[in-house]
Amino acid sequence: MTSLRTPRTTSHTRDPRARLRRLGVASAAAGLLATLLVAGPATATPDPGDAPAQGKVSSEQAAEARSAIRSGEIPGVDEIVHSSNIEHLANIPKDALQSLNTDLAFQGKYAFAGNYDGFRIFDISNPKAPKTVAQVLCPGSQNDISVSGDLLFLSTDSSRSDNSCASTTQPASVKESWEGMKIFDISDVRNPKYVAAVETACGSHTHTLVPKKRDVYVYVSSYSPNAAFPDCQPPHDGISVIKVPRKSPEKAAVVSFPVLFPGEGPDGGGNPGGPTNPGVSKTTGCHDITVLPEKDLAAGACMGDGILFDIKDPEHPRVIDQVQDNVNFAFWHSATFNQKANKVVFTDELGGGGGATCNAEVGPNRGADGIYDIVGKGKKSKLVFRSYFKIPRHQADTENCVAHNGSLIPVKGKDLMVQAWYQGGVSVWDFTDSAKPKEIAYFERGPLSATTMATGGSWSAYYYNGYIYSNDIAKGFDVLKLSDRRTDPAKRIRMDELNVQTQPDYFDFDD
Repeated sequence: MTSLRTPRTTSHTRDPRARLRRLGVASAAAGLLATLLVAGPATATPDPGDAPAQGKVSSEQAAEARSAIRSGEIPGVDEIVHSSNIEHLANIPKDALQSLNTDLAFQGKYAFAGNYDGFRIFDISNPKAPKTVAQVLCPGSQNDISVSGDLLFLSTDSSRSDNSCASTTQPASVKESWEGMKIFDISDVRNPKYVAAVETACGSHTHTLVPKKRDVYVYVSSYSPNAAFPDCQPPHDGISVIKVPRKSPEKAAVVSFPVLFPGEGPDGGGNPGGPTNPGVSKTTGCHDITVLPEKDLAAGACMGDGILFDIKDPEHPRVIDQVQDNVNFAFWHSATFNQKANKVVFTDELGGGGGATCNAEVGPNRGADGIYDIVGKGKKSKLVFRSYFKIPRHQADTENCVAHNGSLIPVKGKDLMVQAWYQGGVSVWDFTDSAKPKEIAYFERGPLSATTMATGGSWSAYYYNGYIYSNDIAKGFDVLKLSDRRTDPAKRIRMDELNVQTQPDYFDFDD
């Protein structure tokens, strides 16, 4: 059991703009911004199989962090702060699985939490006191997770010796190495059974379900091919589509590999990245995809590109529009549609989740959300940029902080979202006016350390059946209660299942 010091908890309602004055000054002296811009393509947190990244920051950065803590500009180490409309109900520390916590999925009264070492299942029937139902050891980072009916899906994006849960790391240059999708039977939620595995090109960094009555299609996102990797050859530039028969999951297989970025030569299509576009990731595939099954629509966050595509034929998705932002987006990380499917929020994971990007030097437009309106219909739909959103509270240079995974809060007529920002915490914000997004609530912990950069914070923060659930990389599973007249109507919406990247039709889109 992880031993955690009991944190100080504060209802922190001081104007967050007070924290905009100083933080980030030392980072400029240390050249942090330049490092982020020339470091090459972003990757998600540490490379698969690595321990959490740690390292000393400069003496100036450490001194500034300590000073900011003393002055109250940022919370102290382990201190919890939040807006007055959020209550912290529970925290469940890590237990058997000691690596990095990752994504979340929900079904009925259960929450399914990924971890680089496997996954954990919580009974959340009492949100104030979640209980562990099962812990499954199955190393294979990053173990992106989703559920559909009696099936649980787990992404493996590290090269392994075989497809078993007892595998060990093995170089991707070895042809016999394995990475891809694992499938479990969770009909007995207390005793998940591993039933199938499907190898996919370049592994499975994330995946997205397109559920049908008899089958589940799985869109597998992966990237970073290398000529030295037999099963991950350039240019890649596409996604693997797996078809899983619900009654016979052992027959799961790749049925297509649609190339979303066609192009000539070994570099394929998509954003060329640097040096053509300095500081921007070269597109070699997608990082994450969100689908709207009811609308046969999907949005892809694909490294250097954002795309909108048609999934009416799930085995052969077709790109409708493609956009780039070579000024402020380094790595297109994830996507979220609004209620009416006429907007998409894309996130930029500047620094790959391991950098301190929530400071004055990086500014409000990088490592942020980009809000795009969808203009036109059908094949003529276009993504049109409207604005950026970034949390207004600067963080210390010892805190990894950047836009990450979030979900809608379903309130009819409003566009509201809860989102994880690693050590920037959990933010609730309103983008009903695409051009003027604003934060309306927040929860965060102080830095893990005032002297060392250690990976931590909220990986995913999602709204499910009246509560916010956050999977903190280092601190464990958190439950938050949001009480606000703007978001309270969402408490009436009850879901039987939620995989955030398979975005539900909360309401009639045509209202």
